[in-house]
Amino acid sequence: VQLQASGGGLVPAGGSLRLSCAVAGRTVGTSATAWFRQAPGKEREFVARILWTGGRTNYGDSVKGRFTISKDNAKNTVYLQMNSLKLEDTAVYYCAAPARFTYPTTDAKEYHYWGQGTKITVSS
Repeated sequence: VQLQASGGGLVPAGGSLRLSCAVAGRTVGTSATAWFRQAPGKEREFVARILWTGGRTNYGDSVKGRFTISKDNAKNTVYLQMNSLKLEDTAVYYCAAPARFTYPTTDAKEYHYWGQGTKITVSS
């Protein structure tokens, strides 16, 4: 499985941005794809997760109500719509997928495949 994240950039506070994660090599055994983020000097933080079958979603507390994760099964792509962006959303955002036939939660250690990251800077 290879993941390619895109869509980052500079955005003013209160603005919106949409990230995309292309998941190449996804099989029926790939249960989910998630977004994490890491700000300078901080640990990697769970942002959102979506299940490929059924579409169930989970969000980190800091983004609930502002971010929406979605997927396009035909395109093997996961999206992260980010609204009402805050300065504290500034980070490198990574998409991740688990090893086949595993069912991760919100712990980054449970994800096996990682994209290269896309940087988001929210300006005041």
